[in-house]
Amino acid sequence: MIEARNLTKTFQDKKRGAIHAVENVSFTCRPGRIYGLLGANGAGKTTTLRLLATLLQPTSGTAIVAGHDVAAAPEKVRANVGFLAASTALYGRLSAREMVTYFGQLNGMEEAAIKARLAQLATELDMHEFLDRRCDKFSTGMKQKTSIARTLIHDPAVMIFDEPTLGLDVMTARSIVRFVRDCRDRGKTVIYSTHVMSEVEKLCDVIGIIHGGRLVAEGSLAQLQQRFGEQDMEEIFVKAVGGEAALAAALKA
Repeated sequence: MIEARNLTKTFQDKKRGAIHAVENVSFTCRPGRIYGLLGANGAGKTTTLRLLATLLQPTSGTAIVAGHDVAAAPEKVRANVGFLAASTALYGRLSAREMVTYFGQLNGMEEAAIKARLAQLATELDMHEFLDRRCDKFSTGMKQKTSIARTLIHDPAVMIFDEPTLGLDVMTARSIVRFVRDCRDRGKTVIYSTHVMSEVEKLCDVIGIIHGGRLVAEGSLAQLQQRFGEQDMEEIFVKAVGGEAALAAALKA
């Protein structure tokens, strides 16, 4: 399970002073559920996810991930988390098989366990055709599938996806969305960050809308539709952040 408790991250900028990237964000994501984190660029989505994955330390507040405090026991959190970001890079000279195997070894897995898990992931992500090709020859979709396999080779209980379909063609994006749904169905705890409204509607059990570093609305799709009097997720989002003028101002900031 993931439980964020007043999670806050402040950065210091020489010109702008204190920048509150995340302010007092609290939410819970349980096993077998997908929590969708929805927000515009710069809203605080990625910072929140990096705090949960222990890539950043909170300024105040904390989070409990898989039973461990992100501030007090970051190494135990990392052992139970798979974190995938859109900007994740691969080693071009390695094949997909070598890449994923290497990360299995980093996570302390035995050779037999790595081979079995890799075979499973390659089937689920349709990777067999390019498993033994070098990563520097891959399409964007191949790279993203390899990144997912690398992230999840140790079969973590908690999975954090940050814009996993960004820049992908429709068919590859659909296969990744299907894979994320399967993770949920196997009882994984999943946080899914995106700006694609249709993915939120199809995938997420609970949706958190973040704006200006704050969680401004939360609930199931049905609950948000009732609260804001709108059926369309895009209209719900615009209302939740304070209207089109507020959204435009945030994007310019």
